[in-house]
Amino acid sequence: MSAHLTAFLRFLRLNRNASAHTVRAYQSDLSQFLAHAAAGAAVPVSELGPGALDRYAIRRFVGALHQSGQSRATAARKLAAVRTFLRYLRRESLIDDDPGSLVATPKREVRMPPHLSEEEMTALIGAAAEETPLGRRDRAILELFYASGLRLSEVAGLDLEDVNLGARMARVLGKGGKQRLVPFNTSTANAIRAYLKGRETIIREQEGRAAGQERQEGRSRLSSRSRRRDPLFVNYRGGRLTVRSIDRLVRRYVAASSARSGISPHALRHSFATHLLQRGADLRAIQELLGHARLSTTERYTHVNAAQLLDVYRKSHPRARSSRG
Repeated sequence: MSAHLTAFLRFLRLNRNASAHTVRAYQSDLSQFLAHAAAGAAVPVSELGPGALDRYAIRRFVGALHQSGQSRATAARKLAAVRTFLRYLRRESLIDDDPGSLVATPKREVRMPPHLSEEEMTALIGAAAEETPLGRRDRAILELFYASGLRLSEVAGLDLEDVNLGARMARVLGKGGKQRLVPFNTSTANAIRAYLKGRETIIREQEGRAAGQERQEGRSRLSSRSRRRDPLFVNYRGGRLTVRSIDRLVRRYVAASSARSGISPHALRHSFATHLLQRGADLRAIQELLGHARLSTTERYTHVNAAQLLDVYRKSHPRARSSRG
């Protein structure tokens, strides 16, 4: 079975254009499932046959996840990975049916995505007020997060050529290698322009340090740099700002501007979508802006809006205030 799993992961990379992160997630979830199925059949994973992966093995696996305290969302994600793998085995004629379709998906809890209010977002962006190249970079990042609702990985992956300041549009490479065009506002364009002036200073200083070394080595470094993609957001050494670094700087500004805890870069994406919905934006338009493949993913923001409407009702209606019923 290990060989079938390896072939499936290769299929994801080459045929589905899945990212390295997605492939690792599938590998982890499916390795856990195969280990559980092998233990139930009292055989090593290497001797586990495709026929042993029936609906009973899947149900036992989902039950074990529940008993171990895993959330319904986690169980549903792992079950989705199992179903995809089993459909692959069926396509390869290794099994005759689709046992994954016979197992119900655990009903997910409806959780309100964490997000900031409009006032909190204004305070967060205003916290990046340091007039230095890196301070202006941070301001541009926060502005872009809120203006476009980008994922953390999408912000980190932006190159200079992906941003059109005149049209106020960014070309983004999203999940599954899908490209989309995302608009941003004037304040974001101004923040990026201000940052780009300092960015050139950072790049020149880095190139100057490289040129100070042996001339031949310096030529090879500069020529190799010209062949690389030119990142939009760079660190103090002139290299691409990593996902982890962006996450840290967002959390640092949140801590400086708000008493809220647990606010991640993804919460800025939630804030973007929630505020659009509150101001009357169409749900399908929000879906396109966020790059969601399914509308059901975007619909979670309707729960946020409904919860806020209920809160307004309870605070405003005279009889709602006098009774908890």
